[in-house]
Amino acid sequence: MSNNRLEAMQIFVRVAELASFTRAAESLSIPKPAASVAVQQLETMLGTRLLHRTTRKVQLTQDGQAFYERCQDLLADMEELQTMFRQNPQALRGRLRVDMPVGVARRIVIPALPGFLEAHPDLEIELSSTDRRVDPVREGFDCVLRIGTLTDSSLIARPLGQLHQVNCASAGYIARYGMPKTLDDLEHHRIVHYVQTLGTKSPGWEYTVDGRPAFRPMKGAVTVSSAESYDAACRAGLGMIQAPVYAGLSSAIADGTLVEVLPDFRPPPIPVSFVYPNRRHLPVRVQVFMNWMGELLGPYLESAPPTP
Repeated sequence: MSNNRLEAMQIFVRVAELASFTRAAESLSIPKPAASVAVQQLETMLGTRLLHRTTRKVQLTQDGQAFYERCQDLLADMEELQTMFRQNPQALRGRLRVDMPVGVARRIVIPALPGFLEAHPDLEIELSSTDRRVDPVREGFDCVLRIGTLTDSSLIARPLGQLHQVNCASAGYIARYGMPKTLDDLEHHRIVHYVQTLGTKSPGWEYTVDGRPAFRPMKGAVTVSSAESYDAACRAGLGMIQAPVYAGLSSAIADGTLVEVLPDFRPPPIPVSFVYPNRRHLPVRVQVFMNWMGELLGPYLESAPPTP
């Protein structure tokens, strides 16, 4: 198969995933007209329309969906053939598009990323960090790090472990409101509410009873929808939070900026997983990156709750 056809298939797959010629062209660093011409040439060669085009969106036809699935397999096979005899890890090349929560990216992954790229200098990484749930297929991600219960059964999941959580407050908050010692003491305290979407209601204080999660409604003057704002609100003394134990939180508790509260009523641990589109062959560069991330997150995924 010619390089031109392979390139056209790669362009078509990205257009299908992003539902946009403009966004696909930007992600591949090519002019938009080149992306349009490549797909038109494929349609002419195949004798069928692959995409419905309107002024607002691009959508796969029935034939386009079938061709998209075959393209994914074929492109993965070609990539595997090109790398199957490369024993040198530096031979890994290509673009890697990943998404992960903001806190994990900023505090754990990005500080370690220079070493990973030094070991694999021919890789290009597009790192999205957001607290919303992205769509790996529609948005063209090779893999996504998810913290929380998985709900999309159409994706392949690779569990990494569980991330333990703690309750904490700022030293200033404790000085003002006192240290809660029982669940009943929470009547005289407030939390920072965290929700995925503003306008929805937080369930309140989460804890475990006989191995099962339970909730206690609590007052709170502030509601946030991002992990960074959640952490900042706690440090500002706006209320208590319940958050995963990772580098930033552990160091803040260690230096006294934050204080752990009610250690006997921690929220249950939350699962951490990689998810990726259902493909017969996962590119080697994606496997290598996920293995590296698994090792990087290992210290935060211990079987017993860590001591902050």
